[in-house]
Amino acid sequence: MEHYRTLLICVAGCFSTVFGYPGGTISAACDSMLPRHGTNVPQSSVSPYIITVSNTTFVPGDVITVTIKSKSGSDDFKGFLLEARLVGGNGITGTFNTLDSNTQLLTCGSQVSAAVSHTNRNVKDSITVSWTAPQGAGPVRFRATVLKDFSTFWAGVESDIIANLQMSNAACGSQKFCLTSPINCSPNDNSCVFMSSVPSSNGYVFEMSGPTSGYVAIGFSDDQQMGNDDVYICTKNSSEHILVQRAYTTGHVPPTLQNTSTVGPIISSYIDGVLRCSFITEGEISIQQQSTGHPTYYVFLVHGPSDETGQIQKHTRTLISSTKVDLTSFVTVGTQSGISSAVIGHGALMLIAWMTTGSIGMIMARYMKNAAGKPFLGKAAWFQVHFYLMILTVILTLIAFIMVFASIAAWRSGPHPVLGCIVMTLSFLQPIVAFFRPEPKSERRFIFNLGHRMNAVVIKILAVAAIFLGLKLVDSTPTQWMPKVMGAFFAWELLFYIILEINMRLNRKETYEVSGKKMQAETVALVIFICGNVAFLISLLVGIGRS
Repeated sequence: MEHYRTLLICVAGCFSTVFGYPGGTISAACDSMLPRHGTNVPQSSVSPYIITVSNTTFVPGDVITVTIKSKSGSDDFKGFLLEARLVGGNGITGTFNTLDSNTQLLTCGSQVSAAVSHTNRNVKDSITVSWTAPQGAGPVRFRATVLKDFSTFWAGVESDIIANLQMSNAACGSQKFCLTSPINCSPNDNSCVFMSSVPSSNGYVFEMSGPTSGYVAIGFSDDQQMGNDDVYICTKNSSEHILVQRAYTTGHVPPTLQNTSTVGPIISSYIDGVLRCSFITEGEISIQQQSTGHPTYYVFLVHGPSDETGQIQKHTRTLISSTKVDLTSFVTVGTQSGISSAVIGHGALMLIAWMTTGSIGMIMARYMKNAAGKPFLGKAAWFQVHFYLMILTVILTLIAFIMVFASIAAWRSGPHPVLGCIVMTLSFLQPIVAFFRPEPKSERRFIFNLGHRMNAVVIKILAVAAIFLGLKLVDSTPTQWMPKVMGAFFAWELLFYIILEINMRLNRKETYEVSGKKMQAETVALVIFICGNVAFLISLLVGIGRS
């Protein structure tokens, strides 16, 4: 009796091995997607079956209809296993729903309804199920194993890529690498600068977004300096047509464009000043790196303006990963801002110098000679105020100049550093020449006065222009509000100069019975002027501090 029992167990085991899972309850095969049919292996020929989908894009919550069927319409099948796999990372994602009795839901690990299989060995010409897109998924591909009969099956039958229209940071650190500023920000936040990557079979799945007037780009480098980097650029032209380009940098010159090789749809949008791009590349990242194992890179994330054709211009902001990154590891890293504290300090000092001390000093010398109180320390009050404010302006300008003098990047910022050098030189010469001025009654005094005033006007104009260009470099907002504030400040100052110039010329023609009237009017004008300048200054200081 015992021998018969043993024989029955052996026969049952053989039948289980041979027939596999005729009822389709094959959760154990979720990972490999291979049937347990002994030594049978998948067919090497092209599959006669295809997977079709009702949509090629989705947003979380969308329901997509998925069908497995014969290419020719004449190849039936008996069994199948269907899953939705992330293009990058290969993880199972989303949930299925069945639509007829030939299909059933499977649990894969802890994921309920993560796969679908057959319920019987009946011959089928097609099966149709629905799939619900989850939050945070990247591009998806439906993958199936289809069994024509017990010994004949095809594995790795895949649909076209289904792209997610909505970027998310939900999978950062678990299913994809992310670089963001602020840290862990969502790409749905209009102030967030975001990129993510996941390795695919032959390349990477990339997402990038940020507030910009022209383009967003990601680069991969051996170091934290630009040059010899592999770059992917998402840029728009004047008609807001969005392009994805691959390029290689060879220093601080425009990058050399290369043929872009992408797989599947390129998902892009430009809404409310935020540019977003999602695409899949073919080929490895190419930089001059000598390493073993998984290569690591510093990751750059930059954005800036582009011209009418989509040609990129000098970037206005640079974010750099704080460490080298292995893109096959799903982590979220911090960034090192391309705007250094030295540059921010330089900008703050220049703003203080040429929006307060310099401006007030010039106003004192030109318009406040009769309204600045009694003399002290042997000189007229207006002269003492003018002298010390202008000396302070020169000192602030000199310190600001020294702060960025050693910055290589600062000298590659177009005309801004050139104008800065001119302002620094003329500002330094102004008090030196003033020290050797002729006596007030000298016949050559008018030459000094004319030259001193003209040089002051030139310095002022160039300083404002340099500050305006500098603000354009550090302002990363899509509206570029800081240069606009600087333009409003210039208009404010010009208006006051016109008012005070007219007032001064009228005063020369009039005789005041009470001289205090003139002093009171000019003093009030000076106070209003200073208050307005300080208001503009504070707004710009806050802006560059946040940059």
